[in-house]
Amino acid sequence: MAGAPVPSGPVPSGPVPSGPVPSGPVPSGDLELTGRVRIASNDTFVGTIDGTAVVYKPVAGEAPLWDFPDGTLAGREVSAFLVSEAFGWGVVPTTWLRDGPLGPGMVQLWQEVDPEQSAVDLVSSDEVPEEGWLPVIDGTDERDLPVTLVHEDSAALRRMAVFDVVVNNADRKGGHVLALPGGHRHGVDHGLTFHVEHKLRTVLWGWLGDELAPDELEGLARVRADLDGALGEALAEHVTPLEVSATIARCEHLLSSGRFPEPRGHGSAVPWPLF
Repeated sequence: MAGAPVPSGPVPSGPVPSGPVPSGPVPSGDLELTGRVRIASNDTFVGTIDGTAVVYKPVAGEAPLWDFPDGTLAGREVSAFLVSEAFGWGVVPTTWLRDGPLGPGMVQLWQEVDPEQSAVDLVSSDEVPEEGWLPVIDGTDERDLPVTLVHEDSAALRRMAVFDVVVNNADRKGGHVLALPGGHRHGVDHGLTFHVEHKLRTVLWGWLGDELAPDELEGLARVRADLDGALGEALAEHVTPLEVSATIARCEHLLSSGRFPEPRGHGSAVPWPLF
């Protein structure tokens, strides 16, 4: 991606969005663009701030959606990071709002993935691993051969699945799960979150109906408590009061049921494409 051209034309102007900056040091110098992610549905760039690699998504480059208000995706990405911080699980890389070459937008620390690892995969249906992996859905590939979507059975992905339910993630693709060296997994691309209606679409369905672990319930309790305080106030900078209330309701439902939910509604339970 290095050296990819930056779009020509006038640079959007406007105020820098308000909102909390994550705790701890974040780079604050000039944002210099070095490339563009052309497969993304919204304008997405890579760049550096004080030598630190970042992802930058300007608000002006957000594609209009029928079910999410225009110009809100960057704030939803920051909100997802704030919920991740409340969980204490490090699901989402450090994410904040700031001005940039193409106007205000979301900035997130770039993550170097381990090319030897994959947390979500498509495998031949007769080669699904018996241990360490969970099947999600069967289908056929471009040659009409049977394949199965699988994901690893790990504590890191279980926590990501819990997080996705709370933020109502409508777009947990396999490519949005980053496998880092050492076993940590980051989730990225959280613009389609916090809707008041049920929107959960994810590839992480391997534990549906299973009991939540004690640490998962403890994380949910932390988030629920914080939604009545600092977290709820911070989210109110980016999403509506009804969306904050819906987040509280999802937390309470998970705590009450004590189990991973099953798909519901008439829409697809997985995003498309899967990766």
